[in-house]
Amino acid sequence: MVYRGGVASHEIVITADDRPSREELIGLYDAVGWTTYTTDPEVLEAAVDGSTHVVTARYSEDLLGLARVISDGATIAYLQDVLVRPELQREGVGKALVDAAMAPFAHVRQQVLLTDDEPGQRAFYESLGYAEIRDHGEGRLRAFVRFVG
Repeated sequence: MVYRGGVASHEIVITADDRPSREELIGLYDAVGWTTYTTDPEVLEAAVDGSTHVVTARYSEDLLGLARVISDGATIAYLQDVLVRPELQREGVGKALVDAAMAPFAHVRQQVLLTDDEPGQRAFYESLGYAEIRDHGEGRLRAFVRFVG
């Protein structure tokens, strides 16, 4: 998939045929401030390698963004990470990454994500058709999370 826009309207290539190197992952995750992931590069690399589906956005050789999904392919698809370098945020790259990452799971009923409580995050994901758990009505759904360590 070729996304036209972003870097001076040059072609940004979105593909699932690319696994970034450890150094590229660290650079991208650091660029967006997700330093919790980069404190243990081996774990970060294993997480990306263990994902069901990973898509990247590149301009030439430069890694501009990444989205990854963990799924059983039948009942649930969990959109784990969506990262876009800060200078390209709000340019459509994030939407292109999410669309490409979730495309193989369009038939899956539960499409889930967990994200920070920032107004921009809410607006972005709502623009893609996601809704917060609490917006599904009283008592219909609950979400739980447990962080270890």
